[in-house]
Amino acid sequence: MHVHQIMSRPVKMIGTAESIGTAAGLMRQFAVGVLPVVNPQGVVVGIVTDRDLILGLAWRNEGPLAVSVDTVMTSKVVYGHSDQMIEEIAAIMGDNQVRRLPILDRSGLMVGIVSIGDIAENASEKLAGETLGEIVEAR
Repeated sequence: MHVHQIMSRPVKMIGTAESIGTAAGLMRQFAVGVLPVVNPQGVVVGIVTDRDLILGLAWRNEGPLAVSVDTVMTSKVVYGHSDQMIEEIAAIMGDNQVRRLPILDRSGLMVGIVSIGDIAENASEKLAGETLGEIVEAR
């Protein structure tokens, strides 16, 4: 089974200059815990999670309107491709200890996102469990 068969789409994204308050609002509105971050050309340059938002604010004296997403995002973006098999995607997730993985087409455009839950619900609970074990393993 290919990942394009189980990934979530369309993907809600946010620009680098947007505030973390805007990011939190989008996460709440769309009931998601992660937003890919794109530059003005639409290229994925980072990813911001609900955890990043909290930790990004915890040590600052500024309000959320003064802090841009690019100051709290993770800039090392790990991704998969829509034509990859789910087992390959699970291996990428486990190796990089990520619970959600942006999915690009071969031209580099964001086409979806896959989570451990997507794998468990739509492919294999066993594979999802093994992958989660790799993700939480202390290294």
